[in-house]
Amino acid sequence: MNTASASLPVITIDGPSASGKGTVAERVATALGFHFLDSGALYRLTALSAMKQGVALDDEAAVAQLAAALPATFRDGAVWLAEENVTDTIRAEAVGEGASKVAALPAVRAALLDRQRAYRQAPGLVADGRDMGTVVFADALAKVFLTASAEARAERRYKQLIEKGNSANLPALVADMQARDARDTARAVAPLKPAADALLLDTTQMDIESAVRAVLSHYQRKQGN
Repeated sequence: MNTASASLPVITIDGPSASGKGTVAERVATALGFHFLDSGALYRLTALSAMKQGVALDDEAAVAQLAAALPATFRDGAVWLAEENVTDTIRAEAVGEGASKVAALPAVRAALLDRQRAYRQAPGLVADGRDMGTVVFADALAKVFLTASAEARAERRYKQLIEKGNSANLPALVADMQARDARDTARAVAPLKPAADALLLDTTQMDIESAVRAVLSHYQRKQGN
């Protein structure tokens, strides 16, 4: 990272699956006119690419090779893998499960590190993920860790799936959330945890607008306003 980009403000929003971090981060970025990085999409794209090419998700070297050369672009509000619009495909539960597995592989995380840091461009960046504040942008001006109970997060995911016409089983989703949390927090490299200087925000009983206001207020305080 060059010195110029290192001085650009970054807001990191980390948290477990379905905590609302993506929606909150995107709205904060819009409010500030900042760039937005959905780091989870890069891991989902890596998993999807492996699944499409028949690469085993636990084949660390092969998956890392895919991650390093990932033909991924974010344009027109959509996510593309090469010339295929995969915006909805990467949100499938199977792809999310795969993303959690490949994200535990150190070589894959290393392959995507510089790619994520390249999103730090003027006038600033809002980045959401699981290790944005602890690893990728450890020097970020403002850090937030969003959380919510596994039951609340499973219910949100259930509603999303039903609204899109997909079948869903709430108890299975709760179990999946708990399993994914355990895997994300226990991995050896960049485990899911709040940065020491992060604002902890429990969104179990909080709507999106309130969470966005809380993040913006935190950023303004960090700026000294």
